[in-house]
Amino acid sequence: MTFTPGEELSEDDVRERVDTALEEEDVVLFMKGTRMMPQCGYSRRALELIDQHREEEFETVDVLENLEAYREVLAEHSDWETIPQTFVDGEFVGGSDVLAEMAERGDLAETLRT
Repeated sequence: MTFTPGEELSEDDVRERVDTALEEEDVVLFMKGTRMMPQCGYSRRALELIDQHREEEFETVDVLENLEAYREVLAEHSDWETIPQTFVDGEFVGGSDVLAEMAERGDLAETLRT
């Protein structure tokens, strides 16, 4: 799945992209910025944690260009207002703090293995 940076999307377009990503990808990180240039510390931390505990490739989605639309659509799937948000097999796992707690407990690698 590929997203074009800088593309202005309607809320319906964002909803379709979120739904498609959750249906098609095993692990999806909705983050501020890109894999190469995370734009907030929480997104960077979530990205690093997933990279450390996931052997296979995973999808990242930059929400910054359409932040409010992504917040609204993602909240429908997660009841979580903040970004980043990680989903595994279409189910919400958490943000960077939750991922860090799971890593400390030793649960993150197993959760990310699909």
